Amino acid sequence: MNFKLIALILFICMYAIMIIKSKFRVHAAAATAILYIATGILPFVEIPNVINWNVLMMLVGTMIIVDYFIASKMPNLIADYLLDHSKNVMWVTIYMSLFSGLVSAFIDNVATVLMIAPVGLAICSSLGISPVPMILCIAVSSNLQGAATLVGDTTSIMLGAYAGMDFTSFFFMNGRPGIFFAVELGALATIPIIMFLFRHERAPLTGNVRERTTVTNYMPTVMLVMVVVLLILASFIPDKPDITNGLICICMAVLTIVITVIQSRSTKEAQHALQSVDVETLALLFSLFLVIAGVTAVGIIDDIANWIVKAGGSNLFILYSIIVWGSVIISAFVDNIPYVATMLPVLQTVTSLLGIEPYVLYFGLLTGATLGGNLTPIGASANITAVGILKKNGHETSFGDFMRIGVPFTLTAVFVGYVFIWIFWGK
Repeated sequence: MNFKLIALILFICMYAIMIIKSKFRVHAAAATAILYIATGILPFVEIPNVINWNVLMMLVGTMIIVDYFIASKMPNLIADYLLDHSKNVMWVTIYMSLFSGLVSAFIDNVATVLMIAPVGLAICSSLGISPVPMILCIAVSSNLQGAATLVGDTTSIMLGAYAGMDFTSFFFMNGRPGIFFAVELGALATIPIIMFLFRHERAPLTGNVRERTTVTNYMPTVMLVMVVVLLILASFIPDKPDITNGLICICMAVLTIVITVIQSRSTKEAQHALQSVDVETLALLFSLFLVIAGVTAVGIIDDIANWIVKAGGSNLFILYSIIVWGSVIISAFVDNIPYVATMLPVLQTVTSLLGIEPYVLYFGLLTGATLGGNLTPIGASANITAVGILKKNGHETSFGDFMRIGVPFTLTAVFVGYVFIWIFWGK
C-alpha cells in the first residue's frame, strides 16, 4: 500500500472540500484524520504525541477569560476610545491591525486574536458594519508580527533554540540588524494595503459614536493583562515544558472563575464562560494536527524540503529565494512547525557545504514559513480562531473573503522582508 500517495490524495481532497464547501471544514478535516488513522498512515499510538496540547489549552483558557472580558464591556470602552481618535473606518482598521501586531510580537498569535477580536467586534457593532474585514486584518497582522521576536511564535522559539540565538539576536546580531526590522518594515508596508482595501470606508465617524461605555468589572481586564505578562516572563525560562503557556492560560482561567463566583456568589457567569468555549474551532485544530502529522510521517514534508534545496543548487540567491517563496506556499496549507523543524537541519547542512553562515537562510525560512500561513484561512491557528469567532457571531467567511485580505498582506510583507534580509545578510 502506497501510504504516501493515499495521504496526498486525501490531503488534496480535504482542502478541496474546505475551499468549495467552507461550512464542512471541520467534517472534512475530521474525516481525513480518521482515515489517516484507520489506514495506518498515522499510527494510533502517536495521536497524543502529535497534538499541540499547548495551543489547545491556550485557546480554552483564553476563551474563558475573554468571555468575562467581553461581559465587563471593556472591549466596548476601548472601541469608544479608538473611534474617538479615528477619522473613519479605514483608520480604525489600521490602528487595530498595528495594535494586534504589536501584542503578537510578544505573545502567541492565537491569544492575541482572542484578546483583540472582541474589541473589533465592538467597534463594528457600534458602527453597524460587517466585522469580517476588520477581524481578518487583525488575524493576519498578528501572524505577521509573530516572527518579530524570539517569543512571538513557536517557529521563532524553534529557530532561537536551534541556532543558539537569544532575545536580542532578533534585533541585532553580528553587527547587523535582525529579522525584527524586516518584519516591522513589512508591517508598515501593509498600511497602504489596508488603505486600498478600505478605500470606500472614509466617511467621517462623527455622530456614529455612542456615549462612552461604562465598564462593569475591571477584574477580567486585570486577569487578561496578567496572562500577557506571565506569557512574556515564561518565554525567558530555559528548558520549560512545552505546555507551559497552555497551563498559564488554563490556571488563570480557573482563577478568574473562582474569583468571579466568590464576588457574585453565583455560578451563572461561570457557566456562560464555559459555554463560550468554541468547540468547533478546537475540533478543527485537533483534526488538522492529526492530518499534518500524517503528511509528515509519510515523508511528504521531507520530500518538499529536499526538492527546495536541490532546486537552489549552489547559488545562494536562488536558494534563498526558493526557501522564502517555497515556504510561503507550503505554509499556506500545512502547519509551519513540522516544516520548520524539518528544514532547519537541512539548511545547516547546505550552508556548511557552501562554507557560509546559515543566518540568511534561517531568517528567510522564518519569514516565509511564518507569514505564509496568511494566504489561507486554515494556514495558521490564529486564522482558524478568527474565522471561528466570526462564525460564532453569525458571520460566515469563505476562502475568497479571507484571501482578498490575506494574499496582498502576505505578498507585500514577505517581499519587504525578503529584500531587507538579503540586503543585510545575503553577502
